[in-house]
Amino acid sequence: MHNLFPALSANSTRQSRRQVSPRTGKPLGLKRALLNLSLMLLPAVLTATKAVGAERIYASYALLERSISVSALEAYAKDGKIDEDLAAYLQYVPPQQLEQLRQVLLARAEVTPVTISQFLYTPQGEIALKRLGQVIQTGSRQPGTQAIRAALILAAADREGLTPINVLRKFPTDGIRIDLARALDIFRELQQVVNQTSRATALVERLSKAQAYSQPGIRNFSQSDLSRRGPLTWQTLSINVTLPDGVFPTAPAVKRVFPADIYLPQLQSPQPAPVIVISHGLGSDRKTFQYLAEHLASYGFAVAVPQHPGSDARQLQALINGTASEAAEPAEFIARPLDIKYLLDELTELEKTEPALRGRLNLEQVGVFGQSFGGYTSLALAGAPIDFQQLQADCQNLDSTWNISLLLQCRAKDLPRSQYQLGDPRIKAALAINPVDSSLLGPKSLSQIQVPVMLVASSADTAAPALPEQIRPFTWLNTPNKYLVLIGNGTHFSTLAESESNSGEVPIPSEVIGPSPALAYRYVSVLSLAFFQTHLANQPQYRPYLQPSYVSTLSRNPLPLSLIQSLSESELQRALQGK
Repeated sequence: MHNLFPALSANSTRQSRRQVSPRTGKPLGLKRALLNLSLMLLPAVLTATKAVGAERIYASYALLERSISVSALEAYAKDGKIDEDLAAYLQYVPPQQLEQLRQVLLARAEVTPVTISQFLYTPQGEIALKRLGQVIQTGSRQPGTQAIRAALILAAADREGLTPINVLRKFPTDGIRIDLARALDIFRELQQVVNQTSRATALVERLSKAQAYSQPGIRNFSQSDLSRRGPLTWQTLSINVTLPDGVFPTAPAVKRVFPADIYLPQLQSPQPAPVIVISHGLGSDRKTFQYLAEHLASYGFAVAVPQHPGSDARQLQALINGTASEAAEPAEFIARPLDIKYLLDELTELEKTEPALRGRLNLEQVGVFGQSFGGYTSLALAGAPIDFQQLQADCQNLDSTWNISLLLQCRAKDLPRSQYQLGDPRIKAALAINPVDSSLLGPKSLSQIQVPVMLVASSADTAAPALPEQIRPFTWLNTPNKYLVLIGNGTHFSTLAESESNSGEVPIPSEVIGPSPALAYRYVSVLSLAFFQTHLANQPQYRPYLQPSYVSTLSRNPLPLSLIQSLSESELQRALQGK
């Protein structure tokens, strides 16, 4: 949902308040400002609608209305020609933005009609269409939800592909109407979201710097560079885990079988290795964090990495192919933690019979690491139950939220109400990157976690936004050992490595991944190692690496790194209010 208005940013929302003429520098009147605003909206409209014959785009505000012909836009996009119809708009736009507009009009999205169709018929797609339909209407002023869906699918199926111009051609009415009043409301909503996120991340960065400055004695770190591989070699084993029949109350007849990779360090001492389980995110697989599994194994941890079959890359591919209706069904909120509980049970049994595992695993000293959906999984295993009351309260108005992660979280509302036992006493520490947790778990649930927790947020994450999903939930944690890490400019995908397996994982465009993924991998490797050495392996010499003063030495552009260990709800609220 955050991508519906690509022309919008903190700067563009500020400018929309007081439009000025590029020629005179004087403020524009309301009529001219509305013209400019409608032009700003064009990229969003064009990328969100497709047409079988739209001839004009009408932008209305109260009693004012102006229109642009689709043919004029097409001539401008392809040949740079500006006719009289379009000139009324473009005279108020700076040259640089004009060139950007041409690029947007001709930009082609490489997506198949099956892929776009499958998404638009998912619950998340329905909500996105409903939100668009509030702004984009048919020529007869009806909500544009169904027309937008049809246009998108038709354009994707056309030989010229999914481009904004082609979207207009496929829109199934002769006109497209933009409700500028509603668009302005959305601008204001988004501006508030942008401002609050900026204030929250600035607060974390400021506190981290202040705490680092107050620790002048912690400057010389005795250990070697933690981003380098450790001294140990490891071997990798692959197993299959079968969950018992009837284990899922939502689908008792379903048999769940999944693979897991085990990374076994070659220890010199007879002591069994503490175990870390890695839970991948939605649409990923067990190879996504292979770099981290190998890093931890080289320092003496046994690492188990399951592949969650109902929410992995193959499930996402099935959605794209049309053989599945969702990227993850509600049952996955229960299945994922149970996958890990039964994986630990399976390893307990295998340790008794398999020579390669005998005496090598400390299965009472387990840490869990997860990203996104896996972040929820790790927190649930650490002792945070699903809060159905919180879900009911937060999932009433999904068509007005800017937190896209709620589209996933609110699917848990369809689970049968029950006190699901998802926590596991074997879990002694939990690390969650970009977790989705604000409504699934909420304050009452997260406050029940007693083991050490590290939450990692990314300031440019639009899938699981930092403020509602990590920064504010951090204030709900009561565990005495808690950490909040912020990766500046990081995205939801910054820490994900491309899988080398043939699992059907959908490639992530570099623009979505964000800058310097190798640096993000380094951060994850170092902080995970320090966290689990301190709180799982009971190696206190690693605790200084969990201090803001160390993180300040680790931080590099373009992904500045911050860490704090305390933040109250009142401190956060004051920052959000600009105090």
